[in-house]
Amino acid sequence: MLSGSGTNLEASEFAALLKACIAGNNRAQRSLFQLYFSYAKSICLRYCSSYEEAEEVLNESFLKIFQNLQKYDLNLPFKAWIRTIIVNTAISYYRKNGKHLKDRITLEDAPVPGYDNQVVENLTGEEIIGLVQLIKPVYRSVFMLHAVEGYNHREIAEMLEINEATVRSHYLRARARLQNLIKQYYPDLFSKEWVVRSFKPNEN
Repeated sequence: MLSGSGTNLEASEFAALLKACIAGNNRAQRSLFQLYFSYAKSICLRYCSSYEEAEEVLNESFLKIFQNLQKYDLNLPFKAWIRTIIVNTAISYYRKNGKHLKDRITLEDAPVPGYDNQVVENLTGEEIIGLVQLIKPVYRSVFMLHAVEGYNHREIAEMLEINEATVRSHYLRARARLQNLIKQYYPDLFSKEWVVRSFKPNEN
């Protein structure tokens, strides 16, 4: 199996599939799309407010994936390569639709809510994703980019075209909002002594 490809194909088979995709073979492109559809859509859902938005980002992401396949290095993990494209596409979609400008007007000067570290981590990835989708787009993007993707505040500021101080405050608000949502939807969990640190969803 090709290292990091995330499929049951042997390295030679996967390389042949990519070569066929680059050559414009529609059948090969459909096969690659089907192999990574679930993985790609799960990433899109973490950044989008609805299934409709996620589908738009998903379609645009695969278009970019196919357009740039010739740049992919077979020695690198394929999942990591397409993940970068999907996340960047989601952020571009966010900026293109002006959502960050709308959120900055109403939220940037608001006081940062307090944050209690005694929050539950005993939730499934699906449950966390469901709650994250309830957070405002600007909060959700900052939270996902920092807590999940590992970008620092300066990098996120450049990606979202906002200042670094705003990124920091948005991240704090995202954590506080997520905490409040957990309290609202899973109040029984607060009887446990667990602590939320960061969210790393299962990538299986």
